Amino acid sequence: MEFTNKIISANSSEFNNINEIKTDNEILIQQLNTNVQSPKSVREKISIITNSNIDETVEINLPFQTDYGANIRFGKNVFVNKNAMFVDVGGIVIDDNVLIAPNVTIVSVNHAKDPNRRRDLELKPVHIKENAWIGANSTITPGVTIGKNAIVGAGSVVTHDVADDSTVVGVPASLLS
Repeated sequence: MEFTNKIISANSSEFNNINEIKTDNEILIQQLNTNVQSPKSVREKISIITNSNIDETVEINLPFQTDYGANIRFGKNVFVNKNAMFVDVGGIVIDDNVLIAPNVTIVSVNHAKDPNRRRDLELKPVHIKENAWIGANSTITPGVTIGKNAIVGAGSVVTHDVADDSTVVGVPASLLS
């Protein structure tokens, strides 16, 4: 699935549809996180939430949070540790062999800067490429691509694309020399 930059008016039918899916998925997320689950059961429930197949090599430790759920795509052999939060209305694509540490937040949507349109949604997909590693307590902001084999150091806030085979750290994240 291809996600693109887009603005959704708060007064549109598309905005209302997003809220309906969000409401339905909140119930599923609550059920997912309140019961002891086998890895297979977690994948099955997240497949329903994301409306996509989750490969048997994907491991997601609970609790797992998402505000929308329907715009997350997982590759193979992905590991997501506890307390991940995916804000995915704009789309989050996670390629094969990605590691996501505890307490990571990935955000693909923002609100308009114009105060008269503040409730409008600005969708900017996030892409985490193959074999990347996102460190604990990091935040990936809307529109960012994390390159193949890249590392995001613990506690970083990533506001710009990260090149393949590089390491970024800090707030805002910058290249580790």
